[in-house]
Amino acid sequence: MTLRSFADLGVAGPLQRALRAENYAHPTPIQDQTIPHLLAGKDLLGIAQTGTGKTAAFSLPILQHLSADRPGENRNASGKAERGGRNRRGSAPRALIVAPTRELALQIGESFHSYGRHLPLRHTVILGGVSQHPQVRTLSIGVDILVATPGRLLDLKEQGHVRLGQISHLVLDEADLMLDMGFLRDMRKIIAAVPAKRQIMLFSATMPPDIASLAREVLNDPVRVEVSPRTITVEQVDQRVFFIDTANKRALLAHLLQDADMSRVIVFMRTKRGASRLAEHLAKAGFPTEAIHGNKTQSARQSALGQFQNGRVRILVATDVAARGIDFSAVSHVVNYELSNIPESYVHRVGRTARAGAGGIALSFCDASERAFLRSIEQLTKRPITVVENHPHQSSAASKGQPEPSPPGRSAPKRRGASGPSRPDKLRDASNGTAPKRQTPSGGPASNGPKPIRQGASWERTTPRTRRKRRARSRASAS
Repeated sequence: MTLRSFADLGVAGPLQRALRAENYAHPTPIQDQTIPHLLAGKDLLGIAQTGTGKTAAFSLPILQHLSADRPGENRNASGKAERGGRNRRGSAPRALIVAPTRELALQIGESFHSYGRHLPLRHTVILGGVSQHPQVRTLSIGVDILVATPGRLLDLKEQGHVRLGQISHLVLDEADLMLDMGFLRDMRKIIAAVPAKRQIMLFSATMPPDIASLAREVLNDPVRVEVSPRTITVEQVDQRVFFIDTANKRALLAHLLQDADMSRVIVFMRTKRGASRLAEHLAKAGFPTEAIHGNKTQSARQSALGQFQNGRVRILVATDVAARGIDFSAVSHVVNYELSNIPESYVHRVGRTARAGAGGIALSFCDASERAFLRSIEQLTKRPITVVENHPHQSSAASKGQPEPSPPGRSAPKRRGASGPSRPDKLRDASNGTAPKRQTPSGGPASNGPKPIRQGASWERTTPRTRRKRRARSRASAS
């Protein structure tokens, strides 16, 4: 079958020149299937994973539409249109792209810069983790295209720095990840703030019920495009699982990192605190490591990513904030130190390696509490993960899904007898209006007075006055 070109899709000449500079020879499947519909003004529901080329799929039609419809265009003495927004101070954006993470927002901004280099349009990116003042100054000058994370967007809107009344194109990228991160309400607020007459593009790697419901509510007779089945990424990756007790995971990771073939490694954790602690541990053990998660400032996150990409650090410990939307290159191994409780997140984690047709290895540590997560992952990917036998910290309990044994020297808590309550009932007895008597050992006091303390083999009732006297005697004896 003959591959179509971008010209065949109807992409304008200035955009084609920019694509040639980026070495884009032919459109990817999602670009081939979406660009003609978007150029025709249709709403779109796109189901595609990161790395399929969907950023170009929505940015090229937006750039073409906005460049063809420039309100209040200013021309210089030669009649050439000036850069959009320069002489339209305070102009409101006409296209809005909402992304769940700062890193993805920055990458989308870079794509608009690359593809729109020959067009008189202005764009900017607003996101949290950095000062808002430079972003506010740029917005006050005026932009045509705004790329934003939900929190900072709504914050600046409430302050009056962002106006959404002129939006004609709205993109919700990685909508299912925004749902996982708790941004569903924010997405609804953003949609409600833009004009009723607009073109909406909703992209999602999966289609959970809430996102499907949102698509039905906001999309007008949309075109549905689905490419790259969810299992295609993992089929290119050598996947292995280690059954191990939780306490031995650090030791196993350090053992594996002795292998020089693990040249560029991303280690995934479920929590931000766990990521920071593991990164500190690996750095102290002599492994160059950086961490990235939501509690890091944006400058710290960009620094960590830069050092990992240029090879200054070998290991990046991350939460799922790095599982999607970031284009890593030459990642040799992905380590799931903690298995994700969301099977789709496992697929995205694994997809950080084996990029552009290259090979990759994914290693997963599975303790007894994570066996259910492993089963869900295998059900989703429709293939079993190879079990690594006879590694230094093999756990039969984890392989069978049995509870882990208690640490040495710590006995299991004793179960209270069923005959008495674990603590006195504070409620009044409805029959006689009196509080029930406290249960005490044989021979002890049975009244409801102050709680006794144990002294040797006898019980003694104490009062605040008695306790003050004892503290005074103790201080005197100590002096």
